[in-house]
Amino acid sequence: MIRATVSGKVWASRRIESVPTGAYLEVETEKGDRLIAFDPLGCAPGEAVLITQGSVAAAFFTGQTAPIDALIIGSIDEETPNKSGKTRKS
Repeated sequence: MIRATVSGKVWASRRIESVPTGAYLEVETEKGDRLIAFDPLGCAPGEAVLITQGSVAAAFFTGQTAPIDALIIGSIDEETPNKSGKTRKS
């Protein structure tokens, strides 16, 4: 998985039929790389996300072959203090 931050939306109103309905987002990884990821979750610019790539991303779409090679699979929650007062990722 790759940790990234959503940097913007990508609009593609004309698509081939095998591309599922959904949004494309531009994300920037922790290494500074930028890529376009399919977003089935409804994430927004500035949001920290987890991304999977390759065959795992394409296999998410059951019953169809989707030409998707980067998929947002999670939205990372804000850091929150635990009972001891230390912060952790929740």
